Parts: sequence; C-alpha cells; structure tokens
Amino acid sequence: MEGIAGTFVQSALPCQHRTCSSQTMGRALQRVQTSKSRSDRRFAGNCKPFSSLKSGKAHKQNRGCLVQVQAAAQGTPVPKDSMLVVGSTGTLGRQVVRKALDAGYDVRCTVRPRQTPADFLRDWGATTVQVDLNDPTSIPAALVGIHTVVDCATARPEESAQKIDWDGKVALIQCAQAMGIQRYMFFSIHNCDKHPEVPLMQMKRCTEQYLADSGLNYTIFRLCGFMQAIIGNYAVPILEDKQVWGTSDDTKTAYLDSQDVARMALAALRSDATQGKTMTLAGPKAWTVEEVIALCEKYADAEADVTRVPVWLLKSTRNILKSFQWARDAADRLAFADILSSSETFSAPMDETYKMLDVDPSSITTLESYLQEYYTNIMKKLKQAGAQSRQSDFYV
Repeated sequence: MEGIAGTFVQSALPCQHRTCSSQTMGRALQRVQTSKSRSDRRFAGNCKPFSSLKSGKAHKQNRGCLVQVQAAAQGTPVPKDSMLVVGSTGTLGRQVVRKALDAGYDVRCTVRPRQTPADFLRDWGATTVQVDLNDPTSIPAALVGIHTVVDCATARPEESAQKIDWDGKVALIQCAQAMGIQRYMFFSIHNCDKHPEVPLMQMKRCTEQYLADSGLNYTIFRLCGFMQAIIGNYAVPILEDKQVWGTSDDTKTAYLDSQDVARMALAALRSDATQGKTMTLAGPKAWTVEEVIALCEKYADAEADVTRVPVWLLKSTRNILKSFQWARDAADRLAFADILSSSETFSAPMDETYKMLDVDPSSITTLESYLQEYYTNIMKKLKQAGAQSRQSDFYV
C-alpha cells in the first residue's frame, strides 16, 4: 500500500478551514498507538472485546478536535475532489482509481513499501504514498489534505487477516476521525453478519459496526464476488489444459465486474442518499462453480480437467490446522467451507440500489459477455503472437 515526505505534513489539513498542525497529527498518532495496544491480540471472534475503542467519549474527543480546527477558520480549504484510495493496486482499487481520475478527482493512492513500484498508478495521473496497514503510524500523514477515503484493501493470502482487516482498519478509521475526513467508503462482504464462525467475515462485520459508530460520514458496500477472480481460477487453466479445482457444493455467487463496482462507487459519492447506508452490490445472475466452469468450456471451446474437492475434506483440514499456532491464518481462510456446506446464494435485489445510484441495469456486465469478450481478446492475441501455450502471460 512513494515515501511520504514532510511536504504532506505541511499541506492543508483535511478539516474544512485550516492548515495542518503538528498537534492534530500528534492526536491521530496517539489514538492509533492507544488502539494498537488494546487490539494487539488475536481477533476474538466477536466485537465485544473492542467496544471500548468506539466509545462515545472517544468520539466526542475527536469531534472536539475537529471543532477547534474549524473554529480557526484560516488556511486553505480541503477540496472535495481530493481522494485517498486504500488498496489501490488490487482488483477493485485500481478500477476505483481509474474511474475517479476520469471523473476529475485528485487521487492519492496508498502503496505498500516493496521492490516493485506501482508505476502504472502514476502513469494514469495519480500520486502515490507509502502506507502499510501493518504499521498504523504510517497512516496519518497520508490523510493530510484528503476529503474522501475509499477503502478497498483486504489481506492477501500470505498476510495476516487479523493485522490487515482488523487492526489496520481500526487504525485507519481512528486516523480518519482525528483528521476530520468528510466521506468514508468501505467495501465489505455480503452476508458477513450471518457468518460469525468465519473470521474474515466477522472482522468485516465488526469493521462495519466500528465505522458506523465512529461518527464519520460513511457508505458501506457489501460485495458478492468479482468476475476477475474467475480468470485465474478457471478461464486460464481451462485454456491451458491445466487442472481446475472445484468443490462439491451448490453455493451460488452473483459476480460483478470490478469496473461496474467502481462505477457504482463513484455514483454513490455523488449522492447524498447513500450517506450512512449499507448496501449489497450483486451481479445480474448467481452462478454455481459448475456453471461457471461450463461457461468457460463453452467460450474456450475446450474441456476442463476438473478435480472436485469434497467440502467435508476442507472442513476436516481446517480442524487439523486449527491445532497448530503457525497454521491459524490458513485455518481461518478454510472456515469458508462452512458456507459452502450450506449451499448459500450470494446475491441480492438491486432495483432500489440502481435507482439510488442512477445506474441503468442494462449497463451492468453479465458473466456471459465478460467471459466471451475475454476469450475473444485472448484468442486474438495468441493468434497474432503465434503462441501455442503460456496464455497466462497475456493480461487482458
């Protein structure tokens, strides 16, 4: 999530009427450090151990800070088109960045310190700042001069969900409180409130509650699934005659193109009706894994080599891994097997949401058209390159 220089600290504070003060930055850092000392333990599976972090007293202290800064009524106002995108290199984050830039926003992107820089974000016209949610003290300076925060981040498979999706998010929200952020958008998971047994979903639900109690002007979108994930999991392996892994369940997911999600997110920021709302974004139709594989076979004109993993085996593996401290994160991710065993449908009615966002339902990409376009484009590239294999080297 390039280094943040002292120039950001001297920019306008994201409160309405004042330049940044070291005192306000200090309050943000102190709040983060206090939060970390309280939450620096394994996620307990419910929100109660952390209720003290969202007390009304703490919220009043943040409001007091904001009022004091606004009362000074001097300096440069923070422009409403200033946006910070957290998780800007991910499947959704990069699309939010592009749509926001196209809409005229001044976009700042958080990037993690790493050897491979996110040059494509700067090429598009965004600025980058180094922020690591594992290090909450890196957050406050990135919020200087920002009006709107769009949080698209989530832990990668090799990372700790506890540190990113709970500790890091609590710190980010607290910094947003202390720095007077005017609009905050968070992306969660559909039905996270119905599955407290799945650690990541419970963390998302607790983050929703924490954000709602923070006093920030928020909008929460619960997502069902991205079409982009289908490419790596099914489309490319089928095209390359590689093994495809499936499960023996009837769970259905209403996938959305991440570009459509980004478009609806920008529409929500333009509407006052979305403030303080939690909404689910779902695709036009819900699909089982078996149906998705069949679609890929159809458009690839190939037969998939499918290995189906019984859900009971995933649940048994999770129970074994839970007994080892070093494997707890892997076990937590396998908790999704409990959802698979229930054959749940991840979808929701979208008519009211489309009206609220002023989005034409016919403009939403269907999975059929998405996969058909993908295979048409990649076959064209392969033909031009004279390639016989290594199709996954082509990015569409």
